[in-house]
Amino acid sequence: MGFLLETIRLGLTNLRLQLLRSILTALGIIFGVAAVIAMVGIGEGSTREALAQIERLGARNIILRSQKPPEAQSQQGASQRSFINRYGVTYADLIVIEENFPDATHVVPLKEVGGEVLRGAMRKVSQAFGTTPEFAEVARLSVARGRYLTETDMSSQSLVCIIGSEIAKEFFHLEDPLGQTLRIDDKVVEVVGVLSPVGLSGGAGSALVGRDLNLDVHIPITTARAVFGDQVIRRSQGSFQGNEVEVAEVYLESPDRTQVIADASRLQRLMEHRHPDLTDLGMIVPYELLENARKRAIAGKWIAAAIAAISLLVGGIGIMNIMLATVTERTREIGVRRALGATRKHIVAQFLVETGVLSAVGGIAGVALGIGLTVSLDKLIPLLPRVPYLGSLVPPDVSLPTAISPWSVIVAFLVAAATGLVFGIYPARKAARQDPIVALRHD
Repeated sequence: MGFLLETIRLGLTNLRLQLLRSILTALGIIFGVAAVIAMVGIGEGSTREALAQIERLGARNIILRSQKPPEAQSQQGASQRSFINRYGVTYADLIVIEENFPDATHVVPLKEVGGEVLRGAMRKVSQAFGTTPEFAEVARLSVARGRYLTETDMSSQSLVCIIGSEIAKEFFHLEDPLGQTLRIDDKVVEVVGVLSPVGLSGGAGSALVGRDLNLDVHIPITTARAVFGDQVIRRSQGSFQGNEVEVAEVYLESPDRTQVIADASRLQRLMEHRHPDLTDLGMIVPYELLENARKRAIAGKWIAAAIAAISLLVGGIGIMNIMLATVTERTREIGVRRALGATRKHIVAQFLVETGVLSAVGGIAGVALGIGLTVSLDKLIPLLPRVPYLGSLVPPDVSLPTAISPWSVIVAFLVAAATGLVFGIYPARKAARQDPIVALRHD
């Protein structure tokens, strides 16, 4: 025990005597560990954000969507004459789905209505949908103010609506939306609720559902069918183009996650029978997307860690290079120690203690730097748009979500310590193999 403590003392003393060189030698390890932690943290944060956006669609949901078939789109591009496109999910399809999935937790339809949403001089292309009270639960929506749709609204075909957070901000900037009215085309509806902001806005989830859910307007589906009908007309430059879609989307919620993939396959076969080639239908399965994203995330994190680990390799080579130079400088000291009775094992132990301390201290400093960088990036990147000159070069909503991964901290430190020891073995063995007589004669 006394020998070990004395060896550690000598090693620390030698490092302290060459403090600047020791610090410069450890920089490779410090930056390598920090790079591993920061890169894994950036990848982990981005992955969690993407997975969260997908999961917000509902991991047990299957979303069946009506989509304009290719022939209708080519007709629209070739001619500006007035016409009506008929496609998508029908009421008969909805009944068949409900009959074939009796164990589904919910089967919730959405019906698109209106060409425009208006209030005074303000107008937007309509993102209004008729739906049922269950949609808030299925789509993971929460009401910030007021209430959501009720069964009373459904039975009485009420002209009420619940608006998304962006609609509330744009149409009622300085006013309380509750109790106010909007127009969907020429129909007036009363605002009874405002939805909380949905994180899908502008993100991966928004791309999946094909719209920003914060711009949605929801009304009772009974009102949508009775008052608005099935045709949605949008006019432009003296002509009009219309779509006749009975049901825009159907959210089918499976009773269990393990059943989602099987239910999705069954639903696809059912729709293929009713809609050959599925040219006017699309399907989104968030659970399947979630699992695929998780697999890609695992591979991405390992790739990022492997790239960052190259910095650790460079740091280890730096330690070996410096220690080889140290062996040459301290040849006479090695000869004196051997002459006084030190064995080769003692010499090896002394040099390994020095490399071990260098790599361990470098690893600790690298962990601190890496955690600091990871936390700082999450806070500082959103501030870039406010920086003079630089702010004009970055998007106003720029962000870089990060998350510190405990395993990356532990692995990076252990690898750093091991790297120092591994790359210190050769210089230590070279020092121990020197002939004591030759070493004593060294100038």
